This record gives sequence, C-alpha cells and structure tokens, in this order.
Amino acid sequence: QVQLVESGGGLVQAGGSLRLSCAASGRTFSDAAMGWFRQASGKEREFVAGIDRSGNTFYADSVKGRFTISRDNAKKTVSLQMNSLKPDDTAVYYCGKTRRVAFFATYDYVSHQSSYDTWGQGTQVTVSS
Repeated sequence: QVQLVESGGGLVQAGGSLRLSCAASGRTFSDAAMGWFRQASGKEREFVAGIDRSGNTFYADSVKGRFTISRDNAKKTVSLQMNSLKPDDTAVYYCGKTRRVAFFATYDYVSHQSSYDTWGQGTQVTVSS
C-alpha cells in the first residue's frame, strides 16, 4: 500500500517562493499519475497541478505560469515549485496518487479528486500580504 508524506510548507511573503515535496512508499507510485490539491479554510478542496507517468503536466488556470510540478520516479517523489505566491494561495496542500496506471492522462482525469485513491496528510502554506 502506498503512503504519501508532504513537506515544505510554511509562511512566506507575497511574491515569494516555496517548494513542496511529496515522498511515496510502495511499488505502485511509478505508474500512477500524481497531483497536488489545496484546501483553503472554509472552501472545498481544489485541483492545483498534476503529472502523469510520462511527465505530461496539467495546471489549474489560477497557478499556470507560477507553479511547476515535477516527479522523480526513481526517488518516488513529486514536487511543486511555487513562485510569485499570492495571499490567495494560502491553503493546506495535499499530494495524491491516482488509482489507475496513467502513462498518458488527461486534464479531466488528473483534476478530479475521484481519480485518486491515496492522499497525504497535507502541509500548510501561508502567504502574507
């Protein structure tokens, strides 16, 4: 069974950068798509970015051009580089693994929470104005 552990959250001023990491254990990581979602206080969890097994990336419009998702299958990690952070980016960020093998995923697949069967515990990102 795969377990996911996020790290790298913290407090940063607007315009600053943070890099989140998600470390996975288990054998099914390398064939799945991975995604980052976030949940702000009082709001529903929303898609941020996803990456399939082949390295194709997908982004929510709100983060496109500012965030970059990447993965290292050998190390079983997925990262989210966040630049030009805004106060609206404040949220708990979650890493997730899709339940199906996804060598070539679609935006619709990686952006829906129902595609995922494993989640990390979340890491808090706070952006001050």
